Amino acid sequence: MDTTAISQMDMLDILFRERNKSYGAYNLRKTYNKRLTIALGGMLCITLLVTGYHTFFLHQIVVEQPPVIDMGDYVVHRIPEDDPVIPPDPPKATQSPARNIETVQFTNVSITKDNEVIMSPADMEQIQTAMIDVNTHKGDPFDGKIQPPDEPEGTNVIATPVNEKINDEPLIIVEKDASFPGGADAWRKYVEKAVLSASDDFEEVDYGTVIVEFVVDTQGKVSGVQATNMKGTKLAEVAVNAIRKGPRWIPAMQNGRYVKAWRIQPVTLLRPN
Repeated sequence: MDTTAISQMDMLDILFRERNKSYGAYNLRKTYNKRLTIALGGMLCITLLVTGYHTFFLHQIVVEQPPVIDMGDYVVHRIPEDDPVIPPDPPKATQSPARNIETVQFTNVSITKDNEVIMSPADMEQIQTAMIDVNTHKGDPFDGKIQPPDEPEGTNVIATPVNEKINDEPLIIVEKDASFPGGADAWRKYVEKAVLSASDDFEEVDYGTVIVEFVVDTQGKVSGVQATNMKGTKLAEVAVNAIRKGPRWIPAMQNGRYVKAWRIQPVTLLRPN
């Protein structure tokens, strides 16, 4: 076969040249494009039919509107509310008038000589017409009915509040004494500074231990500072001024709370070696 004839032949004919074209493979490949076109066209037609069907029936659905009710010329009146029912006050209990009932004093039965009898016991007639009591009293015969006790009249207050007087007296003995802020070391340095500032004024009578007593309140404030011994000495003056002009102390404690209490603080001036 020449070159011109080959160029004019279909690719499928060239592929099946000198082969059995009656075999199914040649026919399938030859009609492939036609069958594909028919299939796509069929699918498109089916899609259009389904879409048209739904569109048509959706437009046929009618939404029913609720019926319109004609109210006419009616006037709606507001029903008045019922008056609140107030329950009546409970009836007050009426107090029976006080009665003057005859009473007979209760007497222990004992065998006693006639000359030793202080008061004769009541006879049966008195007991039947009187009420047993701690005293003998003349009055109306007792009919067996016990009169209720009189209702007290007052202000319905159990008791008048009592203004308790706060005891402001400082305590002498407490669980924990008042202390200088910073502890014992801070107190020692504070006193040493005060003593050294007046070291040139000390005399022979100033050597020793002065006892200073004072009161520390619940806020740590100091008051009532005084020396109990070595009064009139320079050491007593320095110790009293150091405590009076110093910082606030930590208050004493009693039962877990701060209390106002006395504090005794010794200050010692040693003789130089």
